[in-house]
Amino acid sequence: MSVVDEGAEMVGSAPERRREQRGWVWYDWANSVFPTSVVTVFGSNYLVAVATDSAKANTALNGPRPCLGTDGQDSTLINCQIDVLGWHVQAGSMWGYLLALAAIVHVLVVPLVGAISDRTQNKRRILATFAFGGALATAALGLVSDGNWGLGVLFFVLGNLGYGTSVVVYYAFIPEIATADERDRLSTRGWAFGYLGGGVALLLQLMIYLFHDSLGMAESTAVRLIFVISAVWWAGFAIIPLRALRTHQRPHGTEHGAGSVLVAGFRELGETLRAARAYPLTLAFLGIYLIYTDGISTVANVSAQYGREELKFDEDVLIVTILIVQFIAFFGGLAHGWLASRLGTKRTIMISLAVWVLVIGAAYFVEAGQQLQFYGLAVGIGLVLGGTNALSRSLFSQLVPRGREAQYFSIYQIGERVGEIAGPVIFAGVAGATGSFRPAIISMVIFFLVGLVLLYFLPVRKAIRAAGNQEPTVV
Repeated sequence: MSVVDEGAEMVGSAPERRREQRGWVWYDWANSVFPTSVVTVFGSNYLVAVATDSAKANTALNGPRPCLGTDGQDSTLINCQIDVLGWHVQAGSMWGYLLALAAIVHVLVVPLVGAISDRTQNKRRILATFAFGGALATAALGLVSDGNWGLGVLFFVLGNLGYGTSVVVYYAFIPEIATADERDRLSTRGWAFGYLGGGVALLLQLMIYLFHDSLGMAESTAVRLIFVISAVWWAGFAIIPLRALRTHQRPHGTEHGAGSVLVAGFRELGETLRAARAYPLTLAFLGIYLIYTDGISTVANVSAQYGREELKFDEDVLIVTILIVQFIAFFGGLAHGWLASRLGTKRTIMISLAVWVLVIGAAYFVEAGQQLQFYGLAVGIGLVLGGTNALSRSLFSQLVPRGREAQYFSIYQIGERVGEIAGPVIFAGVAGATGSFRPAIISMVIFFLVGLVLLYFLPVRKAIRAAGNQEPTVV
């Protein structure tokens, strides 16, 4: 076991680091199936359908002819309610509330897990616990049917918690297994393989979903099978990094037993939050990142709505678009790593933000029904989607004080969740005020322009030195 004292830069030979790095990137490949397949493509429609089935059966809430709109047609949004602890909630709105609940649980749990991870330095075991736990909860989604939306809520929240928490611990390995000059390449390679893995898994699952009739199964059965396949993919490939990664630092304390470790974790988290004020440049970068990542996440989340509502594309076109983004993001991530090694991380992120501005500007002019234009837009998004976030991840790892990696990355990820508020609100507000999604999508430019300008003025080298870390050759 290699041990690194706080303040030390790196221990281990180049071959040892390469072995761990090769294993590390596989967790990006493993976990990407959850946000891609479970959250983006299949989870929302399926769980809303299960909630709607429950509402249709609930004549006490919806009357003898439930879930009918004013035109007499079936509706998941009008007069179709489920009972949530005494509250009457529209079945069609359940997914939004579920995402909010999952985010709240995430915010409450992740910082403490990050503190315990740093305190005990047992990152590999904690990574395994939340990775396998999240995969088990995802597999359990396959049991959700016949209007039993409550189980769906429980298993989705647990799966989301396993995903988010394991990712924080996974990120915290970056400073331990890569030198300052290796981190950009490592992070972009991991992010690239993550998009490739998510795309390959989705492509395989779509074969089941699209041909479920030929396979002799109902559509709902196919979706439940896809949840199980996602879980097996996640857990199976997670074994590779867990076998490769090692412990690199001494524990911060000598506590034993769950209760003592939990109390010490709260104490560790408090100390880190108090000490964070001593690193204003690290916090400044985090603030800048939250601005432009809000734009990134909003564009990614509303792109399907923009294509469906404004450009009038069918669902099959939107699915093909998702696949294009996934596979192009693989090459985009690798390209960002190559460019960062020559121009530096900060400059490459700034170039990437400028490309985002151009891509969003192009989205405004895509004509309704023009598939090739929409696919070209997907290529543009894919080129910058993974690379921007991957380089932000590696740059933040340079600004984190040694021994506090998991806690700072928990703040980093929670900030992402909190920062995802303004973008959707602005998008929805502009769309509502103008009656069109075109001015709404162009309004997202502001996040990238503000982030670009603020990043230009951030003294990154000074921030790295202030955190006590070694400067990379180019930054």
